[in-house]
Amino acid sequence: MSDTPFRSHVKTVADLRGPAGRLEAVLNTGREDALYAAVVAHPHPPSGGTMHNKVVYHAAKAFSSFGLPVLRFNFRGVGLSEGEYDKGHGEVDDVRAAVDWLAAKYALPMIFAGFSFGSNVGLRACCGDARVRGLVGLGLPVRSAGRDYSYGFLAGCGSVPKLFISGDHDEFSPQGVLESVLVGVAEPKRIVWVEGADHFFAGTAQSPDSKLGVMSGALRAWLADEFELY
Repeated sequence: MSDTPFRSHVKTVADLRGPAGRLEAVLNTGREDALYAAVVAHPHPPSGGTMHNKVVYHAAKAFSSFGLPVLRFNFRGVGLSEGEYDKGHGEVDDVRAAVDWLAAKYALPMIFAGFSFGSNVGLRACCGDARVRGLVGLGLPVRSAGRDYSYGFLAGCGSVPKLFISGDHDEFSPQGVLESVLVGVAEPKRIVWVEGADHFFAGTAQSPDSKLGVMSGALRAWLADEFELY
């Protein structure tokens, strides 16, 4: 990639549509010589999740730091997106619509990242999609507000590099439980536990500083190692 200084610009996307209608979205523009593009999905809609969530923003910023174009969008029924919340079913199709839009615009291989609910539905949408060359689960939930999340499908995602970053005090993914879930995930994979971080990569009582920088640093390190982005 070029060594020329790069400044990303954020543009509103007006023509992204899913099965339930228009999806509100923004695009961080990338370098003309970008090697990949990225899609980032937000957390649980009924719990207030949007594309402007802090974890989503910092993940998008990590991708953008390498000059990659990055698409963030609101799931159906969130913000200005049309449709209604579909309990994780239709939201899988929303991710697919976002991937289709980005593929049509850039014709680049893609990397997917999702936070919490967004990681579950996005990994389900992107696992096995030949256009998606990397998968990232941030705060991958196991159980939240009475909802159980399963990940058996990840065993069939083949040789696509996978990254999982979670706080070691994540209330929705106890470390031992999540580790047992990830045992069956196909290699290559990297699991990063952020010390003193909760589900939102905020600090704990013992370590109150925000851990968002640690999370995004781990994401950037993985991108540099796996995709030779510098």
